[in-house]
Amino acid sequence: MGDITIRTWIHAPVGLCFDAARDVAVHAESAAFSGERLVPPGRLSGTLETGDLICFEGRHFGLRRRFCARITFVDRPHVYVDEMESGFFRELRHAHWFSPHDGGTLMTDQLTWRAPLGALLDAVYMTRHLSWFVRTKQMNLKRMVETQYASFFGS
Repeated sequence: MGDITIRTWIHAPVGLCFDAARDVAVHAESAAFSGERLVPPGRLSGTLETGDLICFEGRHFGLRRRFCARITFVDRPHVYVDEMESGFFRELRHAHWFSPHDGGTLMTDQLTWRAPLGALLDAVYMTRHLSWFVRTKQMNLKRMVETQYASFFGS
């Protein structure tokens, strides 16, 4: 079983960060660096809520992959959880935590998974790839939210 925790500090209020992270368009834009795009039958617009399905196609390890996850829990503005319904992994759970911290928001992503590669390959490849992917995606989200916050509130 693999697991990572990624923490990202964002200079914006918790509610704004939480809502931006659940916005399907923001999610897609923040992951565009991997060629990811939203695909049916998942939600293609709006804000993710409990029960929603979201599906992506993107290039990972040089291959086009499809991933679908169900939003299984939302407690605004503290946490939401998605769990894989179909994709490359045997299972994947991603909890997104948001808490006030130093005048902004600490966003904590906790991922746990079981990949079909076996423990050694999982540790070598999946941990490194998922850490890079989530860090890059969350830095893009941070930039987007901070730009929006600064443009509205001049901070």
